[in-house]
Amino acid sequence: MAQSVWGYDSDNGPERWHENYPLAKGDKQSPIEINSKDVQHDSSLASWHASYDPGAAKTILNNGRTCRVVFDDTFDRSVLRGGPLTGAYRLRQLHLHWGSSDDHGSEHVIDGVKHAAELHMVHWNPKHGNFAGALKQPDGVAVVGIFLKVGKTPKPEMKRILEEIENIKTKGKEAPFQHFDPSILFPKSRDYWTYHGSFTTPPCEECITWILLREPIEVSSDQMAKLRSLSKNNENEPMSPLVDNWRPPQPLKGRIVRASFK
Repeated sequence: MAQSVWGYDSDNGPERWHENYPLAKGDKQSPIEINSKDVQHDSSLASWHASYDPGAAKTILNNGRTCRVVFDDTFDRSVLRGGPLTGAYRLRQLHLHWGSSDDHGSEHVIDGVKHAAELHMVHWNPKHGNFAGALKQPDGVAVVGIFLKVGKTPKPEMKRILEEIENIKTKGKEAPFQHFDPSILFPKSRDYWTYHGSFTTPPCEECITWILLREPIEVSSDQMAKLRSLSKNNENEPMSPLVDNWRPPQPLKGRIVRASFK
């Protein structure tokens, strides 16, 4: 398996990542399965707050592995603070993981339940100088994870992202994506689980404080189908649907998951 071509197929998928990225077998890997009975309610966990500048949104792209929206993170423009975090973390990008059908696709599993998709909002701690520096620190990155579940009502909030999909159908395509406030993607409830884990894609650095929101947001089946219309191949190659870009749950290895709610 060549260094640059990890993916989600049987020949280069999650089961084989550790061959090139040994961290993938580390002790603090993500995602995990959360079992309510093992979760510790922690009354000292504060609420979290995001203040996002809609002008920070830059581009949307299909990199053959996910659909990603990139934000300007050169200064404290869009930040996340509070919750389990100390200090302000800057929003760098958001991306999604989804399945080939509506009954799976999320990376984290809650009491055996899989959702249709999972949205990750990736923030980094500027006290470490730059993003690369943050990746080397246990408190370097904070990710807000939001589950997407399929319901009758399409989520107007997801509409902006999905409208752009026509413009980034194939791998390597990028389109301008301006004036977008990602906080519209938050569910009503601010309840969350938190634990220390890793990126769910190689090299799987163990630098992440996860803030996993309990309440999913709702999307329609049509909206999910739109995500699945992306191709993981280049424009000049045959269409190959970008689906099942999720990593299965990893061993907990003694970590404690805390909840901000009872």
